[in-house]
Amino acid sequence: MTLDRIHTSHAGSLPRTPELIAANAARRFAADGFTLESTPEFEGLLTDAVVDLVRRQRELGITIPGDGEYGKAMSNAVDYGAWWTYSFQRTAGLELTDFNPILAEPVLSAPGNIKLTSFADRRDWTRFAEAYRDPESGIQIGKNATAFPSATGPISYTGQAAIASDIANLKAGLEASGLSTGFITSLSPGSASRIGNDYYASEEEFIYAWADVLREEYRAIVDAGLTVQIDDPSIAENWDQINPEPSVEDYRRFTQIRVEALNYALRGLPEEQVRFHVCWGSWHGPHTTDIEFRHILDLVLGINAGSYSFEAGNARHEHEWTLWQDTTLPEGKILVPGVVSHATNVVEHPELVAQRIERFAGLVGREHVVASTDCGLGGRVHPQIAFAKLEALGRGAEIASNRLFARSGSSV
Repeated sequence: MTLDRIHTSHAGSLPRTPELIAANAARRFAADGFTLESTPEFEGLLTDAVVDLVRRQRELGITIPGDGEYGKAMSNAVDYGAWWTYSFQRTAGLELTDFNPILAEPVLSAPGNIKLTSFADRRDWTRFAEAYRDPESGIQIGKNATAFPSATGPISYTGQAAIASDIANLKAGLEASGLSTGFITSLSPGSASRIGNDYYASEEEFIYAWADVLREEYRAIVDAGLTVQIDDPSIAENWDQINPEPSVEDYRRFTQIRVEALNYALRGLPEEQVRFHVCWGSWHGPHTTDIEFRHILDLVLGINAGSYSFEAGNARHEHEWTLWQDTTLPEGKILVPGVVSHATNVVEHPELVAQRIERFAGLVGREHVVASTDCGLGGRVHPQIAFAKLEALGRGAEIASNRLFARSGSSV
């Protein structure tokens, strides 16, 4: 990529077409009850949808496009979990059991011994229980395409054909649109391990088992010449899933295991083809119990990635841009801050987007900034709004580029 402008990307998920949602909903489950079977007709529909999506991204000003996570099944217009549940389709050793991480019984933690509780027992969810239960409050959790299984035996990667399809579809889109590079998202070991475990002797052993599984997917993506984006909201949002609130020191120790497991999975892979995405969960809740970014920023930067994607455009985390006034970005690394957000239906003004970009460029250098979204837009906001936000992102980056690069005598 040329460095004569601010490049643009997004955090992965983009709205599926009505046809793709309907086709996913019509797919049959295999005998295990959670693996969605495919057909040549479905695969053809998927390829065409991705090719059209890449074209649309380019037209809106996105210079580093993705496949929109279209290969990760979404059977409903509102689905906050497709980035995670797709992994069940690509992993052996899982079965449906009575355990559900969303609705399981609460789990209490103690100092020096913290554990994840159920999603329904999150501190933000319990603090605002009335709002979360009120269907008219605007808080939506959505509906997942599949049920949550548990590990009942040794897990292994079975997604070779699925990731090959994702790669081929994105490459077809890039070629059709005359673009040279793009990215595909893949789950982190720490996020993947938040399902039931009836086989592995310890939590740490389970996390490392997932690292071995997911490494295959990471390698397939980078070997194809694409960027792999590691999706790991758990690094930040696990904090809210621990009851009662732990000490920061305990949480950092808890999180360090997940960082080390991810680095183990990434060993030997070219950092310039690895993007790490962290967020505080994409559901539209109050988020008053989010951990402050300052408490985990060094852990994030300790992940062996070439670029770091994070929320910087919503009302709960925008103020944290000031952390970069006192944080030295490691040499050669790139920031991918969210400058438009999934958390509101308001479409950001391009001038505001430009100002947000310029903040980061002023702190770490224009060549170290790629403008992006806070989190995935697909399944979170209406498609018409999502694509308007991408257009605002592209226009805002153009405004910022004209100002930032004109200062040295060049222009976009």
